[in-house]
Amino acid sequence: MREDKVIRIAQIMGEMNSGGVESSIMNYYRNIDRNMIQFDFIVNEGSKIPQKNEIEKLGGRIIIVPPYKFLIKYLRTLKKVFKENDYKIVHSNLNSLSVFPLFVAYMAGIPIRIAHSHSTTNRKEWKKNLIKNILKPFSTVFATDYFACSEYAGKWLFGNRKFKKGEITIIKNAIDVEKFKYNEETRNKIRKELNIENNLVLGHVGRFMKQKNHDFLIDAFYETYKTKKDIILILIGDGPLEEQVKEKVKQLKIEEKVKFLGTKNNVNEYMQAMDIFLFPSLYEGLGIVTVEAQCAGLICIASTKVPSEVKLSENIKFLENKKEIWKEEILKNNSIQRNIDLKRVYSNGYYIKDAVRNLEKIYINLINDK
Repeated sequence: MREDKVIRIAQIMGEMNSGGVESSIMNYYRNIDRNMIQFDFIVNEGSKIPQKNEIEKLGGRIIIVPPYKFLIKYLRTLKKVFKENDYKIVHSNLNSLSVFPLFVAYMAGIPIRIAHSHSTTNRKEWKKNLIKNILKPFSTVFATDYFACSEYAGKWLFGNRKFKKGEITIIKNAIDVEKFKYNEETRNKIRKELNIENNLVLGHVGRFMKQKNHDFLIDAFYETYKTKKDIILILIGDGPLEEQVKEKVKQLKIEEKVKFLGTKNNVNEYMQAMDIFLFPSLYEGLGIVTVEAQCAGLICIASTKVPSEVKLSENIKFLENKKEIWKEEILKNNSIQRNIDLKRVYSNGYYIKDAVRNLEKIYINLINDK
């Protein structure tokens, strides 16, 4: 397809760091037919954008705009971006905040305006909830189409009525399943590098932010450590609360037992080194890392706030966030059976090679229908 015939889609990202939304969009971008569809990533100033080199190598563009907390400046800049580019599709990944870029897209006459729900909420984040609840009723005003990563996330943002009417399209947070399959050689290599060969290794992948509930994670680990000394916790990710979590670990005097590894491009390899995956989030739209962990054959312990749609094997348990309960479950799982049947992963739409073809068709059909 000629360059002037390529469909260029504006992906509204907000802050672009190393979170689950970024990971999901990048999985689709890596696998999409880029001779037919290309992405422009509209990203807030101050983002780390660890994917920058890869995006540019794949032919994508990164367009920096002011943070939406400077709303007037944000809207004016977006208006200029939309005016300078002949977008047919604006795909906003900002959950309830999508009302702002989609309003500008509406004013710019862009025919296809997608609001995508990637998350939900929790009562503990009352300040965020106040903004979310104010904006939620406007989530459908300027959108022409509604996407969600799960039924739960779709109903939360767009309402039960739209879901029952079939107006919400579920776009699974699909992954490269083969990449996460258990590999004993990789497991031994990573465990040797980290000097954790003779330990039960617990792991977590996620941004250091309130949603991911690292405070409870450390409490549950410490409670378990008091009974079982040969355990290690590895934490992958970065974020605003990282130093606070490190300070808590220091106060509990378990610095030698908790490894902060930062962001990693090869999370799949580090999952091979783990034995049990812990995911105590306060809320999730889906929780794609639990799907990845199941593909790696890990025992997974997740909070009851994680949607049950991620259950693709018998390896995952959903528990209340009470440290004694998590300790008991961790101690029950010393014997790890790593090879699992991945048929449910494929049949539930999480295989990126299949999911990306579906998204391509959706984009093309939306354009053809306008």
